[in-house]
Amino acid sequence: MLLSALSLLISFFGFIGAAALVFSPVFWAFGIAAQVGSFTPKSIQQTLLAVPAGIALGAVTASSLTGVSLLRDLLLRAFSRSRDSDLLAKLEELRSSRASLTAAFEIERQRIERDLHDGAQQELVAVVMRLGMLEAAAADHERTVQLARQAQAHAERALERLRETVRDIHPRELSDLGLIAAVRELAARSPLRVELTSNGDDSQLSSPTATAVYFTVSEALTNIAKHAGVGTAQINMKCAKTGVKVRVSDDGAGGARIDAGSGLAGLRERMRSVGGDLEILSPAGGGTEVTASAPSQPPW
Repeated sequence: MLLSALSLLISFFGFIGAAALVFSPVFWAFGIAAQVGSFTPKSIQQTLLAVPAGIALGAVTASSLTGVSLLRDLLLRAFSRSRDSDLLAKLEELRSSRASLTAAFEIERQRIERDLHDGAQQELVAVVMRLGMLEAAAADHERTVQLARQAQAHAERALERLRETVRDIHPRELSDLGLIAAVRELAARSPLRVELTSNGDDSQLSSPTATAVYFTVSEALTNIAKHAGVGTAQINMKCAKTGVKVRVSDDGAGGARIDAGSGLAGLRERMRSVGGDLEILSPAGGGTEVTASAPSQPPW
């Protein structure tokens, strides 16, 4: 600010003074004595001598402005570099924090899946088996058999819901068979008639990347079933060593938008957490196309 004010003062007084000296003969012709500082021409000769002095003053003013401007630019660049360093440090901290959160989520997801599979699910399986043994042993007591059958039915429903919960946390097909097989199984379970085309090798995909893509496809199919008003969908998936790209499309009502707080916004954040992105093309009445892409390994 100080250097800018100094530039303004130099420009105002320097160039005005130089112009007054250069045009002194013109002013003298109209009977005006152009005073510059303490100098006031008293004859036509002095006005003529003032012309080169004005030119020199203009050159000195321009040189001074150039020097002040260079100094100001150097200071601005120094401050900008300092701010850029701070921004880069904050960006690196944010990237590290996001990587830590993603890794922690993956570890916690595996722990929950393992506890559910090896703990509660195994206990429910044992309950179902023992209730079946109880029914066989109490064949002569109608009331006992009826209660045993009801308890067994409740336990089987609880077991099925538990398996669905485990699948929603992380489908076993994704861990055992890979992304393509998991998406194929997802398409088979969907109430829609899904046309799936896939190519490439998904063995190079990291677990966080495969999980993010899987749940993006799952949510996209759910949205089509709920909002598109059609019974078919198309999935095109390409896997490579460098990354994966999947496109889920339909010919429905369209008009889908990625707004803050919406499910699509959450999917985009999920994809960005592994270094990918989510794009949506959904003109009103023209169907919806959701495209997710991500590198095979998250950039952290």
